[in-house]
Amino acid sequence: MGIEENEESRSNLGFAQYRIRGMDCAEEIAALKGALKDVVEVDDLQFDLLQGMMDVPVSVPAETVMSRVAGTGMRAELLAAGSPVVSGTWFERHRRTLLTAISGVGVFTGFTVHLFLVGLDAAIGSEGFGDQHAVHDIPLAAMLAYGVAVTAGVALVLPKAWYSAKNLRPDMNLLMTLAVAGAIGLGEWFEASAVSFLFALSLTLEAWSVGRARRAVEKLLSLAPPRIRIKRGEITEDVDPATVSVGTVFIVQPGERFGLDGVVVVGASDVDQAPITGESVRVPKEVGDEVFAGTINGNGALEVRSTKVASDTTLAQIVRMVGEARKDRADAERWVERFARVYTPVVFAAAGAVMLLPPLLFSASWGEWFYRGLVLLVIGCPCALVIATPVAIVAGLAAAARHGVLVKGGRFLEIPATVKVVALDKTGTLTEGRPRVADVRPLNDHTADALLTAAAAIESRSEHPIARAIIEHASAVGLDVPAPEAVEIVPGKGTTGRVNGTQYWLGSHRWLEEREQETPEVHRAIEQRSRSGRSVVVVGTDDHVCGFITLVDTIRDDAKQTIADLHDAGIARVVMLTGDNQATAEAVASEVGIDDVRAELLPADKVEAVDALERDVGRVAMLGDGVNDAPALARATIGVAMGAMGTDVAVETADVALMTDDISKFAWLVKHSRRTLRIIRQNTVFALAIKVLFVVLTFAGYATLWGAIAADMGASLLVVFNALRLLRG
Repeated sequence: MGIEENEESRSNLGFAQYRIRGMDCAEEIAALKGALKDVVEVDDLQFDLLQGMMDVPVSVPAETVMSRVAGTGMRAELLAAGSPVVSGTWFERHRRTLLTAISGVGVFTGFTVHLFLVGLDAAIGSEGFGDQHAVHDIPLAAMLAYGVAVTAGVALVLPKAWYSAKNLRPDMNLLMTLAVAGAIGLGEWFEASAVSFLFALSLTLEAWSVGRARRAVEKLLSLAPPRIRIKRGEITEDVDPATVSVGTVFIVQPGERFGLDGVVVVGASDVDQAPITGESVRVPKEVGDEVFAGTINGNGALEVRSTKVASDTTLAQIVRMVGEARKDRADAERWVERFARVYTPVVFAAAGAVMLLPPLLFSASWGEWFYRGLVLLVIGCPCALVIATPVAIVAGLAAAARHGVLVKGGRFLEIPATVKVVALDKTGTLTEGRPRVADVRPLNDHTADALLTAAAAIESRSEHPIARAIIEHASAVGLDVPAPEAVEIVPGKGTTGRVNGTQYWLGSHRWLEEREQETPEVHRAIEQRSRSGRSVVVVGTDDHVCGFITLVDTIRDDAKQTIADLHDAGIARVVMLTGDNQATAEAVASEVGIDDVRAELLPADKVEAVDALERDVGRVAMLGDGVNDAPALARATIGVAMGAMGTDVAVETADVALMTDDISKFAWLVKHSRRTLRIIRQNTVFALAIKVLFVVLTFAGYATLWGAIAADMGASLLVVFNALRLLRG
């Protein structure tokens, strides 16, 4: 997975969280980094642009952080640990909209007065500067209205522009401020006010459209109900889920959402788990079954005993993981940030050259080329380029979460698009993962009941699907299973333990061969069963083989289609990595269309197999249960945990967590990842193409300031709305 060393050390730091008022674009993040770089390592700062949040190590005094942020024209508010994000006062939430509206009214009023008093040609400046930009006497009333428009339009921009100029860090705020000041200097009050208004409008619309992506993520928070109905004896009471302790019984009526994770103790119903897993079919629940916060009860009333507090539910983990994912920037975001860091100074230099060189070298009109330089400053604003990528990433993460696929960061959303090999386990991935005992074959004077009793006792402390199948079968036939002693797991081979004073071992055919206790008859019997796709568990003592138990695990109905979908998605090879025997693995692989089989692997062998695949073929995605396959998941280019709903370890350890054990979700993720990268590339090309077009128009003398800002605003909105298409999944 490639967790970098500095990220590991960073995770050990304590962070204070700040709400940053006025952080609207990635360029503001660069300004904040510059302001804090001498009091904290820049790599130790974490930003969430869409939420307007900044995390700073707690070692930095809050007063220092707030004063440094204030110097950039923004404002920092320290949030208490665990406190909700407060939206601010009504004026703070709407001041951008109010100022934009005032600016728009000012432009309209000024232009109307100007038009009424001096006529159309004079109002828009249709003469001079090559019959384009005449300086006319502007009526005082019109000038005042234009002045109001300019003041309101740049009110939020000026502090940031001043910080940018003071620190020699040119950004879009400084670009626009200089363009407006230049237009006023030329006497182009209409254009100055129009640029101010259009720029303010673009930022307002941008903030609104970006908010759509933020609200898509925030919907996760509203899945759990604000109140749940708990049962205290014969009395029920509505309470806040956050106040409910583990073990409390709560009631969920038909159609209501579950407020906490828990286990059904009374009733039966069908539950819609789509909000967590993306499944379209309701799942039947009865006494003893798990239910999860945020899912929707069907037509039966249920009583549920809570198994987790509100802050530890599967839904809470999902919300936390999506929140952390937004902070982990994709490679595309990093590239755009590096590009903008070089691009903006180049635009300044180019605009300066346009203003100075033609008049100095060719005696061209100073006013004309100064105006063209201002146009170049406006169209050079990199906002469309900078904002579209993070919006696409967040929209992609939100869509994936709604689909039951949790991606731990922007870079992990990009990787599936480039994966060449998918490596996966057999049990629980291609098969149902719920094997059942098909045959019990005793040997050497043992009875079937004695053999099954010994096996069930040794496996009684294991949660492995095969162990559970043996235990359930022993219970079904009515056996009294004693408690084992000295149980010990031998990784990759099996288990040993003492039952009723006798030492037993239980494990694979390979372990039987290693112990040199196998007879030709036993070998033939086991091989025959293995070739038919069944698993065999051998039971023995130090003296002889007691017998073996045959289990069958049904292949999933959709396994063959899912493997075909992976190939259709562009995956070059699908490889099975399993600890099961070769014959069983090959039988399953042949039926579902697996390209390559590597069987009888220990955990270390799976890591070596992943290494070899990555070296020989390309990027590898490893799909496993997040526990048994942890080493291979960690070594793969991207680790994908299967069936993670309710499994804390799986959610925490993998790069991607599929909330169900449906591998078709990964085929969907590969296509979703490619769509995300495609949209990012579309946005980048479009934003740059608009700028190139206006550069040409500028040199040709056809571009105007208000036209440039309108084009830049249009480009920003188009790329944002294009990115938001990802929310449809």
